[in-house]
Amino acid sequence: MMSNPIKTGLLAYGMSGKIFHAPFIDLHDGFELVAVFERTKNNAVADYPNIKTYRSAEELIGDDEIELIIVNTPNYTHYSYAKAALLAGKHVLIEKPFSVNRNEAEELFALAFRKNLKVLAYQNRRFDSDFKTVKNIIDSGRLGKISEAHIRFDRYRNEISEKQFKEDPIPGAGVFYDLGAHIVDQAIALFGIPPEFEKTYAKHRGSTQVDDAAYAHLKYNNGLNVFVGTNMLVVKQQPAYVVYGEKGTLIKYRTDVQETQLLAGKKPADADYGVENEGDEAILYTFSANGEVVEERIPAEKGNYLELFDEVYNSIRNAAEYFAKQNQILGQLAILEK
Repeated sequence: MMSNPIKTGLLAYGMSGKIFHAPFIDLHDGFELVAVFERTKNNAVADYPNIKTYRSAEELIGDDEIELIIVNTPNYTHYSYAKAALLAGKHVLIEKPFSVNRNEAEELFALAFRKNLKVLAYQNRRFDSDFKTVKNIIDSGRLGKISEAHIRFDRYRNEISEKQFKEDPIPGAGVFYDLGAHIVDQAIALFGIPPEFEKTYAKHRGSTQVDDAAYAHLKYNNGLNVFVGTNMLVVKQQPAYVVYGEKGTLIKYRTDVQETQLLAGKKPADADYGVENEGDEAILYTFSANGEVVEERIPAEKGNYLELFDEVYNSIRNAAEYFAKQNQILGQLAILEK
């Protein structure tokens, strides 16, 4: 048991708070869930009876017991809540997107530096089983020099969501800020910040007011071209990762099971948590010595968002370098922002 757990407050208890944050804070002995902001409901205290429920974000941020505030509220509020938390002397963990533009992010990083606090990005998809597998294969050098890569994150949702902050034409809305924030971050984690990029947006659902498809072409000085894309009208999923190297081709579908398992009630401590289903392996194509195509199936790494909270703890308590670096977040936002 860690003797100095980080006392944590959660600014929302919808799907994000209930599925992606609270179970890991509860399990990790480096954290203690102290309070949750719910304006009218009491869902969090029903799940965690020993916590406090606040009816305003300001009350929670003002709680002297809390050290870390998790900002998992609508995208356009990330900057204002994070700034308020930093001014109150709290460390901050911010859901994606970190903010809706680079200027806001730069201000938050500067404020955290002046106050000797941590402001960290919750980029949980770096701990997906599929991404971890692809990264390990690329890092192993088995593909050789990479010439081209494609990263996709698609869904099929033809209806307009009831979540207005995702569908109204306000800052941070649209599918590129939603799903694109993940794949742009993954591209940067794999290949670095591109010196040049081009973007394309589209609106396909009949009454949509925001982009429901978006694509970016990331261009690197070594000749590498990386294409990231997301579309809300994809019925049959396409490979999420396709990577072409001088020694082989890698294909991997987006098959991380953590979100599905958490929604079904599985706990992060369960033995099979984060373990992909059989048949969902990465496929590596190479040539044999006699020129025949060789297909190799590579089992996926185990996904585990608990590793992100290890990173948060070590950053706050041990001053360790955080996995999602400041320049990566700023580079991501330069691509995301409109």
